[in-house]
Amino acid sequence: MGLSWTEVRFFYDRGTGLLRRGLASLRTRGIRASWERVVRQFHTVPMEQRPSLYLPQSEPFAPFDVPHSDQPVASIIIPVYNQFAHTLACLRAIAAHPPSAGIEIIVSDDGSSDETESALAQVDGVRYYRRAQNGGFIAACNDGAAEARGEFLVFLNNDTIPQPGWLDALLATFDDEPGVGLVGAQLVYPDGRLQEAGGIVFSDGSAHNYGRFESPNDPRCGYVRDADYCSGAALAIRRPLFERVGGFDRRYAPAYFEDTDLGFAVRAAGERVVYQPQSRVVHMEGVTAGVDVSKGVKAYQVRNRHVFAEKWQQMLEQQPSPQTTPHLAASARSQRRVLIVDSATPLPDRDSASLRLVNLMRLLRQERTHVAFYPADGNHAGSATQRLQQLGVETWYAPFAATPAQWMARHGASFDTVVVCRHYVLREWLPLVRRFAPQAKLVFDTVDLHYLRERRGAELANDAALKRASERTKALELEMIARSDATLVVSDVERTLLAQDAPGAHVDIVSNLHHVHGRGLPFDERHDLVFVGGFRHPPNVDAVQWFVGEVFPLIRARLPDVQFHCIGSDAPPEIAALAAQPGVIVHGHVPDIDPYMDGARIAIAPLRYGAGVKGKVNLSMAHGQPVVATGTAVEGMHLRDGEDVLVGDSPQSFADAVVRVYTDEALWERLSHNGIANVERHFSLDAAREVVRRVLLERR
Repeated sequence: MGLSWTEVRFFYDRGTGLLRRGLASLRTRGIRASWERVVRQFHTVPMEQRPSLYLPQSEPFAPFDVPHSDQPVASIIIPVYNQFAHTLACLRAIAAHPPSAGIEIIVSDDGSSDETESALAQVDGVRYYRRAQNGGFIAACNDGAAEARGEFLVFLNNDTIPQPGWLDALLATFDDEPGVGLVGAQLVYPDGRLQEAGGIVFSDGSAHNYGRFESPNDPRCGYVRDADYCSGAALAIRRPLFERVGGFDRRYAPAYFEDTDLGFAVRAAGERVVYQPQSRVVHMEGVTAGVDVSKGVKAYQVRNRHVFAEKWQQMLEQQPSPQTTPHLAASARSQRRVLIVDSATPLPDRDSASLRLVNLMRLLRQERTHVAFYPADGNHAGSATQRLQQLGVETWYAPFAATPAQWMARHGASFDTVVVCRHYVLREWLPLVRRFAPQAKLVFDTVDLHYLRERRGAELANDAALKRASERTKALELEMIARSDATLVVSDVERTLLAQDAPGAHVDIVSNLHHVHGRGLPFDERHDLVFVGGFRHPPNVDAVQWFVGEVFPLIRARLPDVQFHCIGSDAPPEIAALAAQPGVIVHGHVPDIDPYMDGARIAIAPLRYGAGVKGKVNLSMAHGQPVVATGTAVEGMHLRDGEDVLVGDSPQSFADAVVRVYTDEALWERLSHNGIANVERHFSLDAAREVVRRVLLERR
C-alpha cells in the first residue's frame, strides 16, 4: 500500500522543518553544537533505559470524580481548547493517583467547540471556567490563575498525563530547597524518552530543552538543579510571586516563550527556578499547535524569540554562548565544578563516614558548586542515589557511567577539583585524574587514616601479621598523600601524625559534619542505653563484645531494669548471639534512629581501638544525648571529661560512669547542653566552611 497524500505531506513538512532548524542551528550554535543536536535527535534509547509509565486506558466518557478541597494548597490550572480526549486522560490520571496535598482543579476553557463543556459538567470536583472568546494559551492560563485559591499555582497542559507522585514532588521542592520560586517537572514522551529536563537559554535568546530524546534516567537529567526556565506544560509557582511578576506576559500572545519569560522574571525577582526529576509528566507535545514553526500558531515561536531577546537583553549577556555544550550550560551558574569519587554511594543512615560525605556535598551545594559523584562500584544504590540527586548532586551509575577511564576521558576536563575518598580508590583513579583532568586540583580524602586504625587493632590483638598488613597500608596511604595536591583528615591527632610521617604534605581537617537536631525528650522521659555503629567496621564488633561481656553485667547489677539497644547494619553472628544476654536487644539496621537518639538516656561508645573522629559520638550529642565513651572513642574531638562527656577505659570505670550519668539529672543536663555546643563549634557545616572554601574551591 502506497503512502497517502497526508502522509507524504507529513514527511515533507518534517524534512523541510528539520533542514530549516538545522541551518538556523549552524548559524547560531556552530558545527559542533549543531552536530550534537543531530546525534541526540536520532539517538535510540534502549527500552531498558526507559521508565515504565502510567497511561490510562482510552475508554468512552462516563461521569467520575476528581480530588478537590475547599482550602486547597495547590490550584491546578489546565488551559484547554477542544481536544477533549486529552483533557479526559489528564483528569483521569489525576483521579487515579490523587496527590496527598489538598488541591483544586481549574479547567480554563479558551472557547472549545467540542464536547468539553458538556462533559466537564459531569466531572465532580472540577472548577470549570469558560472564556468569552478564544484568546490563546496565555490568556487561558492567566484567567485560570485569577480564579485560583491555592498557595501554589500549578500549570498543567491538557495533553499531559501526570505520573503518580508528580505534584507532591513539585511541592516538596519548595520546602527542601531554599529560595525557590518556581519548580518544573520532568517531561517525557509517551514512548519513555525524555522531552525536557529543565530549559537552557543561550546568550542569543535561543532556548534548549535539556536532555531531549535521552533516557529520563540519565544521571545528567536525574538530579535537582537550577534551570533558566521550565516548560509551562507542568510547573508550579507561588501564587503571590506569579502575581508580583505580572503572570504570563501578554506580549507573547497567543503563545510561545511565555514560560521562558516567566523563568527569567522569577530569577529577576531574586527567586530560583528549579527542575525536579521526581515529578514526571508525560507530554504529547504539539497536540494543539503542531511542530512546524513556519505556519499557524507555532509561527509565533520564531517571532516571540526576538521579543524575548529584546526584553531580557541585559540578563542574556550573562547566559552561556550558543556554542556551549548543553551539559556545561546546564550548570553554568555554578561558581566551581567538583567531582567526588568514593568506593560506593554513601549510606548516611548506616555509617558516619557516609553522613560526613553527604553533608560535605550539601556544604558544597550551599557554596553554589556543581557537584558530581561517581561511585567506584558503578551501582545505582536505590534510595541512597536518589537522596543525592534530590540534594542536587549529579550522581552517576551504570550503564550511563561506562568505565571510569571512558567517563573521565569525556568529562574530566570540566572539573576544577577532584576529591577521591580512601587510599585504595585513589590508587586506581590517580592516573585517570592526572591524564584526563590535569587542570584539576586533586584532593585525597582519607576518611580516616587506615594505617593508624589497622596498627592499633594489631597492637590490641598482639598480631604480627596484622602489624605487617598495617605497614603495607601505611606505605600506600603515604604514597597517595605525596602524589595529591591536598589531603583531608578528620582530626588534629591525624594531622599531627602526618606532620611526622608525611612532613611535606598539605594536610587540612574536615571533620565529621552534623546538623544539630535539638534536645529530644527530657531526662525523666528517657530510658536505657544505645549504641549505633555499622558492623562491617571491626572496631565496632570488638567494642560491643567487650561492653556486653565485661561492662554491662556491672551496670545491670546496679540498674537491673536498664536495657542495652544495639543498632547497626551487617551484624555478624557473634553480635546477633548477644541478644541472648539479659537486657540486650540487637536491632540490626534501623532506618530511622531518631527515636533512639531522642529517647534513650545515654549513648555509649566503648571503642578500644580505631582512628579518626567517631560519628556515633557526634550523632548522639547532636540530639542532646549524653555519651559515655572510652578515651579512644573521643580522641581528637575537643571533649572534656566530666563536662562534655564521661570517659572510662576499664570495665569498672566505664560502668561507674554510665550509672553516674543515668542517675544524676544535673550531670545529664550539663553533658547534654555541652555536647550540643561542641557539635555546633567543631562539627557543624559552618565549622568546616572556611577549610572547604580554601582547599576545595580555591584554584590550584
